[in-house]
Amino acid sequence: MTEPYKPVIVGFLCNWCSYRAADLAGTSRLHYAPTMRPIRVMCTARVEPQFVIKAFREGADGVMIAGCHPGECHYVVGNMRALRRSLLLKRMLRQFGIEEQRFRLVWAAASESNVLAEAVDSMTVELSQLGPLRWKQQVLGSPSHEQIVEAASIMAEV
Repeated sequence: MTEPYKPVIVGFLCNWCSYRAADLAGTSRLHYAPTMRPIRVMCTARVEPQFVIKAFREGADGVMIAGCHPGECHYVVGNMRALRRSLLLKRMLRQFGIEEQRFRLVWAAASESNVLAEAVDSMTVELSQLGPLRWKQQVLGSPSHEQIVEAASIMAEV
């Protein structure tokens, strides 16, 4: 008997806000889908587009970047840089046939564990409906694979 599909979400979480929200969700015993694998980053601006591509390539079904609300970034404009990159990244992923629901940018303050939990739950539902990302079948063998990697490295400059 096969187990039902459970998506894997790689979450890049800002140290100052969203990672603390995830920690608060745990200590508050807030229930949400156990599908996210959190990676703490000092700021969402530190998440290079290549990291997102690598997460997909290594088997993630979805990637979430979660950080401070606009105007509340510990590094002043880091989250605005992440927003610009995420808009470009969504567009690029769509052009290469990867559904945009597989990538999400979320604003969640340290006290907003419920916001982060709801984002993980809703993304889990969407990814469950989409099914697994078949990177090897969809992208790796196609000529677009090298284009994706090159485009991601160019976007790192944004």
